[in-house]
Amino acid sequence: MINNELKLNTKVFDKDVEQVPIRKGFGEGLLQAGIDNPQVVGLCADLTESTQMHLFKDKFPNRFVEIGVAEQNLAAVASGMAAAGKIPFITSYAMFSPGRNWEQIRTTICYNNRPVKIAGSHAGVSVGPDGGTHQAVEDMAIMRVIPRMIVISPCDAVEAKKATMEAAKTGTPVYIRLAREKTPIMTTVETPFQIGKAQTFWESSKPKVGIIATGALVHKALLAAQALKEEKIDVEVLNLATIKPLDEEAVIKLAKKTKRIVTVEEHQVHGGMGSAVAECLAKDFPVPMRFIGVQDEFGQSGTPGELIEHYGMGEKSIIKAVKELL
Repeated sequence: MINNELKLNTKVFDKDVEQVPIRKGFGEGLLQAGIDNPQVVGLCADLTESTQMHLFKDKFPNRFVEIGVAEQNLAAVASGMAAAGKIPFITSYAMFSPGRNWEQIRTTICYNNRPVKIAGSHAGVSVGPDGGTHQAVEDMAIMRVIPRMIVISPCDAVEAKKATMEAAKTGTPVYIRLAREKTPIMTTVETPFQIGKAQTFWESSKPKVGIIATGALVHKALLAAQALKEEKIDVEVLNLATIKPLDEEAVIKLAKKTKRIVTVEEHQVHGGMGSAVAECLAKDFPVPMRFIGVQDEFGQSGTPGELIEHYGMGEKSIIKAVKELL
């Protein structure tokens, strides 16, 4: 059942559940961070409205810089502003930042430990008709491997707002992964959020399988948990909003409780959240696992719903993985 202690959205399973793009939460969070701290500045690579940075730009035009389609410069300029005491947030599509400017992020930002916050929008295959060239399904892998980088993948717009506000306070590089499509609202303003802490969204007294999900697919995991309960199969669903640093305590606790783990992410199964979980369990408590995600393929054009199902990341695929482990 839903963990009531987290004060989650009571309409999470309703057909008319409110749906909001996760990227909108980033825009609102950045605006609030800018109100709270005058050192916060925004830089964008000619995608201001698409990434929702226009909310910050309209409020603080003198603290916003339009870099243009020059993602390498986007990272380098932000690093310089951070060296001068600012807290820069940079945005573009995830395929271009961090996809196109990874070396600049690694060397000018992380190597120098500059507190630049990178917001990668339109991540995952749910970008839809934009096709494989614009569908970033490798971004968590390439970002979590860089020393000093925090990696966050919010499950909805409400969590994204909180994550953005918290990112402004870390004093370190941060990557925030954002989806374009409208996503069901699962959390509320009262739901706690802390970087580096996972949360149990669905709990059972004697779960047989642990489902660890991140990003927009947390909702698919919850739907799968509800359907499995009707078949008298109890599971537990962990929302892993922070990929790095990983909440190893929560992951190991769930593995010990269930003895089986399914990871769910809108990302390549190689190098992403599932790999981070597997790395943790391999050294501390190995258990049988299944990995829901893109299976070593590129994306393609289609509707978001079609692509999620085509690449085996929907509710039925999660249910199938759980049953395979049993």
